[in-house]
Amino acid sequence: MEPNADIAVIGLAVMGQNLILNMADHGFTVVAYNRTVDKVDAFLAHEAKGKSVLGAHSLVEMIGLLKRPRRVMLMVKAGAPVDEFIEHLLPLLGPGDIIIDGGNSLFEDTARRVKYVESKGLLYIGTGVSGGEEGARHGPSIMPGGSPAAWPHVKPIFQAIAAKVVEQASSLSDGQPAPAASVPCCDWVGEGGAGHYVKMVHNGIEYGDMQLICEAYQIMKDGLGMTADEMHAAFKEWNEGELQSYLIEITRDILAHKDTDGTPLVDKILDTAGQKGTGKWTVISSADLGIPITLISEAVYARCVSAMKTQRVAAAKAFKPTNPKFAGDRVQWLTDLRKALYASKIISYTQGYMLLRAAAQQYKWNLNYGGIALMWRGGCIIRSAFLGDIKAAFDKKPKLENLLFDPFFKKAMKSTTRSWRKVVSTAVKKGIPMPAFSTALAFFDGFRSERLPANLLQAQRDYFGAHTYQRVDDPPDAKPHHTNWTGTGGRVASSTYTV
Repeated sequence: MEPNADIAVIGLAVMGQNLILNMADHGFTVVAYNRTVDKVDAFLAHEAKGKSVLGAHSLVEMIGLLKRPRRVMLMVKAGAPVDEFIEHLLPLLGPGDIIIDGGNSLFEDTARRVKYVESKGLLYIGTGVSGGEEGARHGPSIMPGGSPAAWPHVKPIFQAIAAKVVEQASSLSDGQPAPAASVPCCDWVGEGGAGHYVKMVHNGIEYGDMQLICEAYQIMKDGLGMTADEMHAAFKEWNEGELQSYLIEITRDILAHKDTDGTPLVDKILDTAGQKGTGKWTVISSADLGIPITLISEAVYARCVSAMKTQRVAAAKAFKPTNPKFAGDRVQWLTDLRKALYASKIISYTQGYMLLRAAAQQYKWNLNYGGIALMWRGGCIIRSAFLGDIKAAFDKKPKLENLLFDPFFKKAMKSTTRSWRKVVSTAVKKGIPMPAFSTALAFFDGFRSERLPANLLQAQRDYFGAHTYQRVDDPPDAKPHHTNWTGTGGRVASSTYTV
């Protein structure tokens, strides 16, 4: 058969199958391959029947069906399987051919693979794909990075299958408003591991958003005594305002879903959360870069606490809970809770963008922060109207240092802080855990403090370890100081000074 296929996809789990069908729907010819070749035949006989999808029973056959430059996309488990497939593919491909990893790979692995594959004369892309099964089938958010020379060859495919959002263009030259345009939630992110890094931060923010919603749910359930149907109605209302998002939307639907006996299914689900590691990777990277993404960290650890089910049951018996019910008007409490959730969400994205900025500086990436918000506006799990406000902030000021300095978000924080404090303080008094809400508020208060108690901390470090300190009346280039706090120590000081 003449090589006429546009791209090959390796891995026929649900995400791989749905991406193939999405590509075929947009006029591309796709080669499907899976190590278990029976799965290829079953896919062609059922889901892909009648579509422009070709099956291959070997990598050699798969490569032979592709036109140049040959594009091969891996939709396999992250880690060793990706490296194994790269080694299998390299002898079969030629200069200029492109290997694409569409899984949730660690960005450092992607950076390593880019260098390795380029050293062999080929090109490599590591791309985040978000949106789950439904997104893969009908339009995901796609975040590609790696070899820049590969982008023009995959851009038509990726932008065709990506989710689309309506974006208002800039004004025309005569001052008239330009027509709105449908924009794909996919654009080039940067070199090396940039694409997978942005996807990793996306997933970290996803952890934070989910934890915040779960804490709001617990306040409604335990603090306000609301039924699942009442909570469904509240989330339905919230989804029509500033909190409009995919996660609020699915929470609304989950709370309305009944089990076979007519009772809420959500109440019958075991309260132990799973995780696949991307949230943890985000926290590790933030520690390496010195960026306090405290909300995402608490969201990761909240899942760890949830997994301690047996110990939690024992602790609940040992430490009897107080009455968790909130006193006062429920309608007002729901208004306060909505505002507190909104404020906490702003902090979560503020911290996420702080991490992106630090990573861009560390790894020499030229990230388009407004463009990232646009890529997240549709298709992905954290898609929301809120991201349009973030894009607008960076459109106005591309080098915006911090989201909290944008006038829109500054005004939003001022209008929500009183409700935020009310909800968090009452939850603390009532013994309802709100780790994400609480740490978001603590970060906000720390961030807006002109002076923190770190002066005492530096004195302590100097006292026990001669780590030195700087004085407030020192010029910027002054040498650090060491004090002989006890009068019996020597004159030596630590050789390094780190703020």
